[in-house]
Amino acid sequence: MKIELNEIRVREVVENYVDNAEEGVIGYNGKLNIRPKYQREFVYDNKKRDAVIDTIFKNFPLNVMYWVKNEDGTFEVLDGQQRTISFCQYVVGDFSFKDRYFHNLTKTEKQQILDYKLMVYFCEGNDKEKLDWFKIINIAGEKLTEQELRNAVYTGSWLTSAKAKFSKTNCAAYLLAKDYVSGKAIRQEILETALKWISLGFIESYMAVHQHDPNANELWTYFRNVIEWVKLNFTTYRKEMKGIEWGALYDKFNGKMLDANKLEKLISDLMMDDDVTSKKGIYYFLLHGDEKFLNIRAFTDNQKREAYERQKGICFKCSKKFELAQMHADHITPWSKGGKTSNENCKVLCEHCNRLKSNI
Repeated sequence: MKIELNEIRVREVVENYVDNAEEGVIGYNGKLNIRPKYQREFVYDNKKRDAVIDTIFKNFPLNVMYWVKNEDGTFEVLDGQQRTISFCQYVVGDFSFKDRYFHNLTKTEKQQILDYKLMVYFCEGNDKEKLDWFKIINIAGEKLTEQELRNAVYTGSWLTSAKAKFSKTNCAAYLLAKDYVSGKAIRQEILETALKWISLGFIESYMAVHQHDPNANELWTYFRNVIEWVKLNFTTYRKEMKGIEWGALYDKFNGKMLDANKLEKLISDLMMDDDVTSKKGIYYFLLHGDEKFLNIRAFTDNQKREAYERQKGICFKCSKKFELAQMHADHITPWSKGGKTSNENCKVLCEHCNRLKSNI
């Protein structure tokens, strides 16, 4: 890959700056693609954005940037998108710095900003070289998420369509599922969740197969179906519903007839049960029927000791005597049959009987 260092002034980069959904983010009088398809969304918070402007005001050096030079003479930002958008947004008046917009500055101050010199490496090479270099130079700085790296590899019409639905601030997927799915859309976390669900965890394989599809309608339809299924069957929203692997539950149970009213009554009862320590696990338990999801509260050491003394060291099942350390605490009346994790419902079993225990 050929690399050449250049000095570029801010005024050159912000010339005819454009940032919209149709045209993308363009600068340098139409010659610089500031956000290529393999790049992330703008993720700088106000503090980081202001730090860029403060650096320029003080005429301190910003870290070097990298642009890819294309065969037609245009450029793509390989590294430095966040900093570039920050100073472009400031110059065009999108935000103020220390309560002063760019148009509030004196003529001298404006010239200082516009004449600030950026150190930019122009890089020339093939697609593989560009992407390899992109991964290397982004090891430092704002680390890419796994999905952002996948996006860098599987660019195409499918990804463009998917990002429109899943990757923008207040995008359709976020507005539909923000209460049920964890993560930030602009860091590709909602897209990653949807892909994990539909691909059963084989995200790269799914993206490779669909890379050149004209749109991502299959993914979007599936994601909507999952969320609508959740809303129809679990009618009262609770904060514990956020972050559940709804895709896996939908795949297994969407063909079964579920009684939403009955589910709500069971959920309400379980939420109030002190023995259930994993409230999020209630949703898995009601569908799978396995108590392990509930993480039923274990007996304390004191409760175990009290039962051991009460039984005089005799195993509840085999009637043989053992040391306390060889015993396990268990419910006399199983939790599934209404038994609580209380002193009076505690028994101790030897290790062998505990392994063979059944509801007795």
